[in-house]
Parts: sequence; structure tokens; C-alpha cells
Amino acid sequence: MSAAGPSSSARLRVTLRLLDGELRTALEHMWRPEDLLPRYRDYLCTMHTVIRASVPLMVRALERARSLDACGDPLAGPLAAYLREHIREEEGHDAWLLEDIRAAGAPPGRVLVPMPSPLVAALAGSHYYWIEHHHPVVLLGYIAVLEGYAPAPGLTSRIAAATGLPDAALRTVREHAALDTGHLDELYALLDRLPLTRRQESDVTVGALHSLDALTRIFVRLGRSVPAPPPRGAGSPSPTGVTR
Repeated sequence: MSAAGPSSSARLRVTLRLLDGELRTALEHMWRPEDLLPRYRDYLCTMHTVIRASVPLMVRALERARSLDACGDPLAGPLAAYLREHIREEEGHDAWLLEDIRAAGAPPGRVLVPMPSPLVAALAGSHYYWIEHHHPVVLLGYIAVLEGYAPAPGLTSRIAAATGLPDAALRTVREHAALDTGHLDELYALLDRLPLTRRQESDVTVGALHSLDALTRIFVRLGRSVPAPPPRGAGSPSPTGVTR
């Protein structure tokens, strides 16, 4: 990075902001209040399949970073230190989702038994490949997207108002709305500390854009999981999205 040029984190932020319109639209559609309860249950089940992969992904990336550090890779030491801390921060969040699923009236077997969606496999599986066969720094793009498009602060109250669900069914949304802004700041600070080459910065960006595309597809599908439409001619209020 030149002294006068934008930082690595600034370039990634701008890139994502220029290309995230479809995801933001999908999120607004997903969180519209009409018939939200079945969509929210689907959301919890889908997010469990995503989040239960996140810590194992980071553990494998940490192992690879330690191996690369022993070989003198200048990114590996700072990356390993960040991953150790972030693993501690993210542990147990899949258990939160199982508790939310129970409190929302869906059986845990609904998420634990079926094969996870190919969309989720595409989101997480590509990063397993890049960690193993390229460089674990690519995972920072995945983390940037999952942290950067976390629930908005007012979303919990909107879900409760639209569904009538108790607080016990809303823990994951509530906690991530509070935690993820700080986590994102930590990630971007790391990007600006790392001695990234332009090629390595591009690798992180590719990981982020792939994650953005996969997450968009997941939320587009979640937004479609609604009850059968009313009979032709029956009126219904226009959907209201949640500002992210």
C-alpha cells in the first residue's frame, strides 16, 4: 500500500459495497413481516448449517498457518494469532442456534438429520479447498462477509413483533447484532497490518466475493420459503424489509 493510497480494508469495503445490492435486496425480502415465522425457522436451520462449519474452517486455517509460519511465511504468524482469538469468540454459536430452533418450535432433527444445502456446501466448501491447496489468508474474505452482513441492531424486535416468538428464540440474532461490528473492525485492522502483496489481497477479495455470491443465493432461497399464496384477487399488504 502506498502512503497516499487506500488501505487493503478500504479497498475490500468499497468492492463489497459496490456489489452487495442483490444481497441487501434479498435480506429485505427475507425479513418482511408477512408470514415471517416459517421463514425465520428456515433461517435458523440454514444458519446452523453455515455456522457449524465456521469454527472447523478456522481451526484448519490455523493449522495451515502454523505450518506456513514454520516455513517463514510473513502472513502466517499474525494470521494464526487472529484465528486463535476469533475461534474463541465464535465457539458455541451453533449451540445457540439449536436452542433458538427449539424455542421457535422446530425440532432440532430438522437441521441435524437432512443433508445441508448445496448452497451452504458451496459457501464453506470452497474455503476448505483454498485453505488446503492455496493459502489460509483467503478465509479472511469469508469472515468479512459473514461478519459484515450480520443482523441489524433493530432486527430482534422486528422478528418478535412479527412472529410473537419469545426472547429465547432470538438469542443468535440478538447476540450477533451486538458482537459482529466489533469483530468486523478487528478483521479489517488485521488486513491493514498484514504485509499483503497485491496478489494476496486479490485472493482475499476473491474469497469475499465468492462468499457474497453464495450468501446472496442462500438468502434469495430463504426469502422464497413462504406458505402458499392467497387465492387470486385476495389483497395482501406490501412487504416491508429490514434496513441492514
